[in-house]
Amino acid sequence: QVQFVESGGGLVQPGGSLRLSCAASGSIFSVYFSVYDMGWYRQAPGKQRELVAAITSGGSTNYADSVKGRFTISRDNAKNRVYLQMNGLKPEDTAVYYCNVNPPNARDWGQGTQVTVSS
Repeated sequence: QVQFVESGGGLVQPGGSLRLSCAASGSIFSVYFSVYDMGWYRQAPGKQRELVAAITSGGSTNYADSVKGRFTISRDNAKNRVYLQMNGLKPEDTAVYYCNVNPPNARDWGQGTQVTVSS
């Protein structure tokens, strides 16, 4: 079984930055973490969860149009971690952010980390 623990969220003013971190654990998953494609997802109030950034096992990245040029996803396979650097934050980025494999396994969602962008 895999567990994802997200951290790094908070309250930030428009234009600010945050760096989210996701720690992945699980006896088998941890061994094979590097071969998994990973993603950062977010869910805003009243909206469906959406994929905002993805990174393949080989390090290729892809972004939702709404965050392209502002967010950067990265991974550290030695630490079983995935990161999301978020710059130029906007109020519409307010959401709970989650990490999961890509495509996601429904049973593996963690608690997420709240990001609130407000003045």
